Amino acid sequence: MNTIKTIAIIAALTGLLSCGKNENSIRINQVGFYPGQEKTMTLEEYNKAEVVTITDAEGSVVWEGSADRSAVSPWSGKIRRIFDFSEITESGTYTIHAGGDSATFIVSRDALKPLADAALTAFYHQRSGMDLDPEIAGKWARKGGHPDTLVYVHASAASASRPEGTVISSPKGWYDAGDYNKYVVNSGYSMGLMANAFRVISLQYAYNKKDSRKFWDELEYNHDWLLTMQDPEDGGVYHKLTTPSFEGFITPGECQQKRYVVQKSVTASLDFAAVCAEMGSTWAAHHGGNLEADINTRGVWEKAEDGADAYQWAKDNPEAFYHQDKMNGIYDPDVVTGAYGDGSASDELFWAATSQYMASYPGDRDVYLTDVIENMPEEFTLMSWGNVAALGVFNWIESELHHRKFGEFYSGLPDPYAKQKEEIKGKCVKMLLEYCDESIKAAENSCYNSAYGNSPDDFGWGCCSSFCDQAICFLYAYELTGNRKYVDNAFRNVNYILGQNATGYCYVTGFGYKSPMFPHSRLCHSDGIEEPIPGLLAGGPNPAQQDIAEVRKYHSSYPDESYEDVMPSYASNEVAINWNASLVAAITWLSYIGNEL
Repeated sequence: MNTIKTIAIIAALTGLLSCGKNENSIRINQVGFYPGQEKTMTLEEYNKAEVVTITDAEGSVVWEGSADRSAVSPWSGKIRRIFDFSEITESGTYTIHAGGDSATFIVSRDALKPLADAALTAFYHQRSGMDLDPEIAGKWARKGGHPDTLVYVHASAASASRPEGTVISSPKGWYDAGDYNKYVVNSGYSMGLMANAFRVISLQYAYNKKDSRKFWDELEYNHDWLLTMQDPEDGGVYHKLTTPSFEGFITPGECQQKRYVVQKSVTASLDFAAVCAEMGSTWAAHHGGNLEADINTRGVWEKAEDGADAYQWAKDNPEAFYHQDKMNGIYDPDVVTGAYGDGSASDELFWAATSQYMASYPGDRDVYLTDVIENMPEEFTLMSWGNVAALGVFNWIESELHHRKFGEFYSGLPDPYAKQKEEIKGKCVKMLLEYCDESIKAAENSCYNSAYGNSPDDFGWGCCSSFCDQAICFLYAYELTGNRKYVDNAFRNVNYILGQNATGYCYVTGFGYKSPMFPHSRLCHSDGIEEPIPGLLAGGPNPAQQDIAEVRKYHSSYPDESYEDVMPSYASNEVAINWNASLVAAITWLSYIGNEL
């Protein structure tokens, strides 16, 4: 079944959820539950119903009960009640009745599969430089824009072999977010996050080959672009390919500004080095680990080698950080698009060294391992494009999982690094589990039964992806331990972004009965189609409201309610590939686990 037909089926099912009023007090995952999954809902304070009833498609009562507990919002003081109806395990369509409100939900063995497909297909929609096929893109098919065969070297990026104004070709890649530019740091992070999850899913489960092909095609499309962002003379990597200023809300084909590659940076070069190695490892997973075939078809070692020069350039230029304002004070034209600036490259070096080491390229592995040890974080912190240390941690955990499954095949082979590897893996496992166990405690008093979203600091730019990111951490913990508590809390975090939250929005376009209709996206705004491209994750509540001048008024200033579904709201309603990468990894992984519960 193709993606568009699948989305249509889900839309029909979730359409049953409409309550016929502007506000519904029932907060629930609007996409669907697996039969063996924990199932909860939250009732908002203004609904005073003491008993909730659930009926099946025939109208028969299958569950009736009162709240399991109450929870108080730490910032608004609102009292919410949480109901647990996990004993409903039969597939079907059900309706919740709470006072005068009702909402319908589904239980299915394919509960999250359509969402996983749409979230990955969203990357296809973000492709630059090609016409989109109606068979894949449906009514959102479009003519390509930005072929990027005439890209100029900005003065900040000039070198002896490529002076200012040199024209290079840099096609393919993904549009980064709501804009039409392409950024190495963010797309590299997005690729690394998805690739690592893909490999673990392939290792632990029977990954569908058709899904594997689709996954690989998207990663490869962006990787082909990344390879053009390296200066072949010295190995350094340009920070981004961009117009000087953001385009208006027009179609890709209508854009007229010149496009430039700008300044090489240490962070872009290290992310590039990491991704090249990640692509080698992912190629092996995609092709079933046939190392001989991989090598013969430009496989693992050669892909890792693509990043070796970038790695060395970064080591030789450790202070080459991207400072856009400083650059604009020296070079013309000024560039005012997304900066993706950073002040430390220790996390990038840890990830890149880990990835290069893991790819087994027979280069200077002593250097890579030394850089891993010297740059290893002291504690686990949630990942983001600006803090990629977690991706290195995940690689070491993947190595541990691989050893548990296939270690006996390598037991007789000499390994001069065995002791260091075991110590590194042990530290990474320990820090991740400590983080997960501490995080899970917050769910006990949560208004929405989730481990994330219980502190004002949890809300801000792209916070919806943080719910997914933490869920991904829980899934690594589950694969390590088999402890069901980690899966339950991963689902809880996902339930939050799918509707069990303070606004009642399912924050993914095209899913649920209340989802974003006006994301801050040039593609969605300029295509003339009423419905937005499906499968895009909105940024989510952002109490900083950096876009207040454009939005003019937010309905709420509470951290978890500071969200506006309007196009000007880039602070709360933009979409971005790094956020969708988190969604793809979390939802795809859970779609495989859900069938085994």
